[in-house]
Amino acid sequence: MRIWVTSVFVDDQQKALQFYTGTLRFEKKTDVPVGEYSWLTVVGPDDPEGVQLLLEPDQHPATRVFKKALVEDGIPWTSFGVPDVAEEYERLRNQGVVFTQEPTEMGPTITAVFDDTCGNLIQLAQLE
Repeated sequence: MRIWVTSVFVDDQQKALQFYTGTLRFEKKTDVPVGEYSWLTVVGPDDPEGVQLLLEPDQHPATRVFKKALVEDGIPWTSFGVPDVAEEYERLRNQGVVFTQEPTEMGPTITAVFDDTCGNLIQLAQLE
């Protein structure tokens, strides 16, 4: 058994697709219309057959309350691994991405947290 798809709830799928592909450099994997929304996934550019990230609409009322509470408490929804958090922090900051936590050493890792513009905080993590 392996993880095939994981989700991040987004307030607007097209805005999320632009941010996740244009800014974060993921690549669109699938875009299948499902009623009003789409089964819309992205993958890492170095692993096109790897785990897919579903840009899932946050239309369920409980989802929006949950997301808001996480953001208010400063808790990231998920974490993305990068080889160099400081370098990625500078690249993203130069593109206008808002960070709620600058690169910070936490034991054997370095992390930073940013706002994905779709209602989530996302953590970058580098294992030392």
